[in-house]
Amino acid sequence: MRILGALLATTMVLATSPLALKAAHAEDLNEGGVDFLNFAIGHYDIFDNDNAIDLRVEYRPASSVFIKNLKPWAGLEVTTDASLWIGGGLLYDWNFQDSWYLTPSFGAGLYAQGSSDLDLGHPIEFRSQLEISYAFDNDARVGLAFSHLSNADLDRHNPGTEVLSLSISYPF
Repeated sequence: MRILGALLATTMVLATSPLALKAAHAEDLNEGGVDFLNFAIGHYDIFDNDNAIDLRVEYRPASSVFIKNLKPWAGLEVTTDASLWIGGGLLYDWNFQDSWYLTPSFGAGLYAQGSSDLDLGHPIEFRSQLEISYAFDNDARVGLAFSHLSNADLDRHNPGTEVLSLSISYPF
């Protein structure tokens, strides 16, 4: 399982590298999208005891990689308990009806526990997320996201945690 985790982490790093972004521009997979700066606030560890506030900022470039609407992202997540996660990965931005988007994403990153009582078991943590958002005429979006952080059994101790967030994405 550790090899699988290392392979996933390597894939995420390569997919978000400048070379992958340059290749995506060369193939013009994007067709006129915009870059987003995404801000989110949420409830960290919603199903258990750590009642911290989760704050997140992400950069989501318009450039698709490999297939249309599959895009890299990079982000920083902190809690009011001083927990920290920094990482990146891939998202799929699906415009399923008029101004509505469904955006599943997956990424890998580094985690520091801070003063939280929640020990996620390993410094490498993976984040999977599902976000639904509404896009306004100026391309700005407001959304609701549910995410799960886990070390994917890189350590015997793997409690994982969930976050429910409200997000705002600003185009630029």
